[in-house]
Amino acid sequence: MTWNGEELDIEAYLARIGYEGEAKPDLETLRALHRGHVASIPFENLEIMLGQPVLLDLAALQDKMVHRRRGGYCYEQNLLFAAALERIGFSVKGLGARVRAGASTTRAVTHMLLDVEADGEQWHCDVGFGADGLLEPIPLRTGVDVSQGEWRFGIGSEEEGVRVLRTQNADGWFDLYAYTTTRCLPVDYVVMNHYTSTHPKSPFIRRPVLQQAAPGVRCRLIGAQLTRTRPDGSRDERDVPVSELRHTLVREFGIELGDDEFAELIRVHYAGA
Repeated sequence: MTWNGEELDIEAYLARIGYEGEAKPDLETLRALHRGHVASIPFENLEIMLGQPVLLDLAALQDKMVHRRRGGYCYEQNLLFAAALERIGFSVKGLGARVRAGASTTRAVTHMLLDVEADGEQWHCDVGFGADGLLEPIPLRTGVDVSQGEWRFGIGSEEEGVRVLRTQNADGWFDLYAYTTTRCLPVDYVVMNHYTSTHPKSPFIRRPVLQQAAPGVRCRLIGAQLTRTRPDGSRDERDVPVSELRHTLVREFGIELGDDEFAELIRVHYAGA
């Protein structure tokens, strides 16, 4: 099995994302799993901030995100999701994307997403893009324009078979990332993960990044700044003092660090804040 789904504790995973009932390889189940995963497992890069390696083997992913109830970034999230889908019986293909999100230059392929077959159609799935990401799968074809809660997403097309996932905000359509349908294998994500977790130009080695998507709000903690953005473009921003940080991690993202981990996070990244 490509994603080692046979090694997954599927009952524990389904409980973690709040899924109840029979899990079948159909579109209804796929939507519910995707929605539950996004709502339950936050985007976060704290392992890097704590000086720990980001491990992508399934045992480590289960221990971190299922049993210890932590979050993860794209490779961790989508590899765990792919294993769950494979275990249930879905056909899952890995893809790679160039993140745009306001970039002025072309970035390397460093993002993971999934192509999943359900009810005779291919679906664009991605539980690991953070606050701007999909809440549910969307059809993997150009010209798609769908609403999820109050958020709107579309897939545009460019030359050489490039597709672009976009979201609509108060200023119009905003490109999230560009990708093709060329297959990526788990070993490809190991290489991407090494760059993302260690390269000096990676945005994830400089400061804590935590994100959570919901139907009515997109929540981010970047460094010490907490931002909550609504579909109409309105937002609340405030700096989180160290005295409130631990409570904020739990309240906004459901993340509880051990005493030693929290002390290290403060020592390295919030000293003097």
